[in-house]
Amino acid sequence: MNREQAYQLLTEYTQKDNLIKHALAVEAAMRAYARTFGEDEEVWGIVGLLHDFDYERYPDPEDHPFKGAEILRARGLPEEWIEAILGHADHTGVPRRTRMAKALYAVDELCGFITAVAYVRPSKKIADVTVQSVKKKFKDKAFARQVSRQDMIRGAEELGVPLDEHIERVLTAMQGIADRLGL
Repeated sequence: MNREQAYQLLTEYTQKDNLIKHALAVEAAMRAYARTFGEDEEVWGIVGLLHDFDYERYPDPEDHPFKGAEILRARGLPEEWIEAILGHADHTGVPRRTRMAKALYAVDELCGFITAVAYVRPSKKIADVTVQSVKKKFKDKAFARQVSRQDMIRGAEELGVPLDEHIERVLTAMQGIADRLGL
């Protein structure tokens, strides 16, 4: 599957603009990590793009991302990609064995959190978000309450990247596609 086919699959299953933008943010962050680690940027980007493609149709934990994994298997995607997608959700019990799986887990929640930080900036622009502003909101337990700080910390730890560096890399990746994210 190439990037265009992955995007078509995403938009076939996902209509909500905010979910498509989240997929694009995770794709950008995964591509940034692939470059950092010398991995296949196209593959990592596709995995990021598809990680939640089934969520709009199957939002319940007993279905997501399991239904998506079934669809991806039927389309012949490599098991390593599917395992990474399954591992992005703790409730699946699928261990994150590969660097790609660890990166997906690490960037997923952080992308949503950074988006939330951008939305509360007066300009609503991600260009105005800094690592320091993300960390300040990180400490505010009332802000984006549904986003697990522990998951974000654990993700950076599993990836072996200091939290500040992790935030910077993901933020920079998202800033690079600010227009596509509407930020």
